[in-house]
Amino acid sequence: MRTRSFLLAALVAALLLSVAAVPAGAAGPATPRTWGGNSFGELGDGTTAGRLSAGPVTGLSDATELAGGREHVLALRADGSVWTWGSNQYGQQGDGSTANRPAPGPVAGLAGAVQVAAGHYHSLALLGDGTVRAWGMNSQSQLGDGSRTRRTRPVQVRNLTGVTQIAGARGHSLAIRNDGSLWAWGYNAFGELGDGTTTTRGTPVRVPSLTGVTQVAGGRDHSLALRSDGTVWAFGHNTYGQLGDGTTSHRSTPVRVGSLTGVVAVAAGAYHSLALRSDGTVWAWGRNNLGQLGNGALANRSSPVRVGSLTGVQRISGGRDHGLAVLADGTVRAWGANTYGQLGDGTTTRRTSPVTVPNLTGVELVAAGRAYSAAL
Repeated sequence: MRTRSFLLAALVAALLLSVAAVPAGAAGPATPRTWGGNSFGELGDGTTAGRLSAGPVTGLSDATELAGGREHVLALRADGSVWTWGSNQYGQQGDGSTANRPAPGPVAGLAGAVQVAAGHYHSLALLGDGTVRAWGMNSQSQLGDGSRTRRTRPVQVRNLTGVTQIAGARGHSLAIRNDGSLWAWGYNAFGELGDGTTTTRGTPVRVPSLTGVTQVAGGRDHSLALRSDGTVWAFGHNTYGQLGDGTTSHRSTPVRVGSLTGVVAVAAGAYHSLALRSDGTVWAWGRNNLGQLGNGALANRSSPVRVGSLTGVQRISGGRDHGLAVLADGTVRAWGANTYGQLGDGTTTRRTSPVTVPNLTGVELVAAGRAYSAAL
């Protein structure tokens, strides 16, 4: 039987973001602002026209959290409802259809959510009772309902309770339970479920060697876990060094990321990874062909390197090939790929070091996808 104290603890813990990786709770109610590519309506402004600078999402003024999928976005509203926009080819909008949605609309029949997360083509919501709902693409069992059937409306992830945080990746999903254990399900060809196998799982399995997990993030085919001692652990695909263990070998069980300590948040792009330390600095590793590590170079790194000279960072997020950081003064920095204007600096020039996103103040959190960015 759930108690009031358990529900309160679950609610507070669940307000941590996964994709947008934050060390604190959700933001105050506000209108999201978006920029970058918009072919599927992922900017949420009612059009499919991209933009090089930040602009408001249409008709959504009380969002408290954002999560970015490949080309779709989820927003948690203050009333516990979940609203989505963008691509919907696989039902990731959760509205019972597969029609793209260029402006926000509600996920059907979903209430009492306390956190949202997104994979490439699927969506996740954590409810206040500690259970998880999922919808969208399910070809690799990333919805965790024991099937491979696409779902255009939310279904419950099986055999999973007491969850405090969730994260999505390309074809797999992750969840932390209130005992600090980490659970994963879906695609596993590179060991991204961390269970010592490469077997796809239709329902959650425990990552056996990790305890005390406080935050989790999913890349394209790799996973990151932050432990309560401030260390970071990684598993899965590692061709570009995105596991940060000094090698390019795939890992089906967790390995420690370099000598990083004092970490308070993690985030992942497609093939790169990010960590925020308690001193306000950001560190990155993995693929760097487009400057996504933000260290002024284009060489891949299999061990963490510092992102520019950033200090005072409060939150981080990883897009496919770019990164975002929120500073203590509420301004945003961005770096990496910029073909579609996803860095928001008014250009399409890639940046190997962080640049300021202009005309954005008072920002509390950020989220990113394939070629767009969002702030709240």
